[in-house]
Amino acid sequence: MEKKVFLFTLLFVLLFGTLASAHSGGTDSSGGHNCSEKSKAKGLCTGYHYHNGGGGSTSSGATIVNSEKDCTDFASYDEVVEYWNTKGYSATNDPENLDGWGNGMVDDGIPCEVPGGYDLTKINNSAEQIQHKQEEQDLASGENAGYPNGVNDGYLEVTSNNVASTGSEAYKAGYATGYTKGYDEGKTKITGEKTKAASDGYALGEKQDTIEIPALYINHAGLKQSFEGGFNKAVTERVEAKKKEYKDLGYTDGKKDLNNVPKDIEEVYVNAYLEGYNTAQEELKDEYLKQGYEAAFTILKYTKPNLDNEKFIGWYKEGFESNTEVKEISAAGFALGQAGDSYNLPSKYKNGEVIFIHNYELGLKEYEEQQSTNQKAAVGGVGGLALVWLGRRFYVAKKMIG
Repeated sequence: MEKKVFLFTLLFVLLFGTLASAHSGGTDSSGGHNCSEKSKAKGLCTGYHYHNGGGGSTSSGATIVNSEKDCTDFASYDEVVEYWNTKGYSATNDPENLDGWGNGMVDDGIPCEVPGGYDLTKINNSAEQIQHKQEEQDLASGENAGYPNGVNDGYLEVTSNNVASTGSEAYKAGYATGYTKGYDEGKTKITGEKTKAASDGYALGEKQDTIEIPALYINHAGLKQSFEGGFNKAVTERVEAKKKEYKDLGYTDGKKDLNNVPKDIEEVYVNAYLEGYNTAQEELKDEYLKQGYEAAFTILKYTKPNLDNEKFIGWYKEGFESNTEVKEISAAGFALGQAGDSYNLPSKYKNGEVIFIHNYELGLKEYEEQQSTNQKAAVGGVGGLALVWLGRRFYVAKKMIG
């Protein structure tokens, strides 16, 4: 009984399949139909074609290769490519004639009608994909070759040169990319090592004056230079700090007017001491010059100051004698007194009032003496006239008596 059911079912399937094959998809009795405008717009077909085992010949007699699928069976070209790639088809392996679809001939490894601008590298085994893969390989090979060269050049700090002299354009582009990446990494690495070299050199320079470059740094110009730079910086800082000590000592001694240069020290430190000493001496001189200069406003004649140091006394006297303002004050005060005007001290001469008053009094005295002389002269003249008048009157009287 079971055997009869199985045979009946098989017969039904075969009969239904034959009917479906003959009439599905709007095909004619030969299993073909014309390409619709919609399919043409999608680039899936161009004219009459067959489906599901149909076949025949063109008007020219060329045999049409039947296929299990044709280009109108796909909703988009991406579906075409997915099917093609899944099947592993190529220009020489296309049993469904998708490549030469519409003319029965093997074409170029591109299935169906490809839309304009489509990325052909997506299509397995296409010339474009093969070329693309080769370019990717060349790009990777170039990058792998350029990277170590870039690292080496960057580390050695030579001029960057990312140009490959041989290879395809893709190889050269990859070489430039790899070289540049490696060069930057090499530079970063050597920069870090140079920082350490400088630090090591500085540490040595803090302890001694003689440089000893480690073998780790001596064979690399940049590392050697960094070590030397760090060492010299530390030595310079030590020397400058010591110079400051001696300069400060010299300054302190200079203020005390004690020239006591330390013995058995290097010339650079002797000079530092003398620099500080001379600075203090100049400041002392300026102080005593100013004292003498100011004293000239308050005393009429130089008086030796009460100082034990002859050097300081000399500076004081020099300042006193350099004051030319007192001459102007003296002249102004004398002129005011000589004119007989009332005493009036101008504000600009306030600091030299002693000088101004003294010279005003001298001028006023001269004025008063001149006035006295003039009065005496005037009185003498009047007396003479009186005697002449009296003599004349006496003569007239005498004549009258006679």
